[in-house]
Amino acid sequence: MTLDLTLNVTTENAPAAPAKVTMPDAQTVTSVRHWTDSLFSFRVSRPQTLRFRSGEFVMIGLPGDNGKPLLRAYSIASPNWDEELEFYSIKVPDGPLTSRLQHIKPGDQIILRPKPVGTLVLDALLPGKRLWFLATGTGLAPFASLMRDPETYERYEQVVMMHTCRTAAELEYGRKLVESLESDPLIGEFVAGRLLYYPTTTREDSPFMGRITDNLTSGKALADLDLPPIDPANDRAMVCGSLAFNQDVKEVLEGFGLREGANSEPREYVVEKAFVGDGV
Repeated sequence: MTLDLTLNVTTENAPAAPAKVTMPDAQTVTSVRHWTDSLFSFRVSRPQTLRFRSGEFVMIGLPGDNGKPLLRAYSIASPNWDEELEFYSIKVPDGPLTSRLQHIKPGDQIILRPKPVGTLVLDALLPGKRLWFLATGTGLAPFASLMRDPETYERYEQVVMMHTCRTAAELEYGRKLVESLESDPLIGEFVAGRLLYYPTTTREDSPFMGRITDNLTSGKALADLDLPPIDPANDRAMVCGSLAFNQDVKEVLEGFGLREGANSEPREYVVEKAFVGDGV
């Protein structure tokens, strides 16, 4: 049963409607998609003044219980030409932020600090022939941005997206994105025949299995993709995953003779150290 508690008051005596409270640096959620029980993506409005390089990250979040912003670093998954911003996130049931962020809906507001930074940018690499994107889980996010940036294909003849997750369902966000690129009206002509996709699983049977480090050191990925051995004269790489994954891949790349670079000193590979990991 619903009780009608509406008061019959005249307009001149009615209190003014309270003004809508807007958080500082607030942006509006425009869409949300849940890919699995532990993964979701969402899009938000883009600040008019925000300029960023594909591959960078920003701080986003929600007000905490104490009223102070609860913020974490999130790579921007959309390219720098997009009118909105896209993010790809894990869900941590007891995580201070994602336990709440996973419940956002279109029309809700989040906090977004419009100060992009990061090392996974094209300017941090020396010129080369082939660019490797190496990611686990939601570490795919910055590469979702870079794969949709025409400048990536202007700088490199080939782009290889290696993405590893536990199950095939966890690869779905990346798979659908890659499959859509060749028909994209803006970058389809750049991508055609030049983007190689190598998704693998570690806990569920799939066409390609195994960890990125194993598939690189054994040569299996190179054989499957019909590519020559990795060498510092031609190959460049970007790495984004857990801290343990990043360290393991760094050792593999340095074994091939590649050196770690940065915005201030471009070299053959770069690693994102601000990845959103467990416990967020």
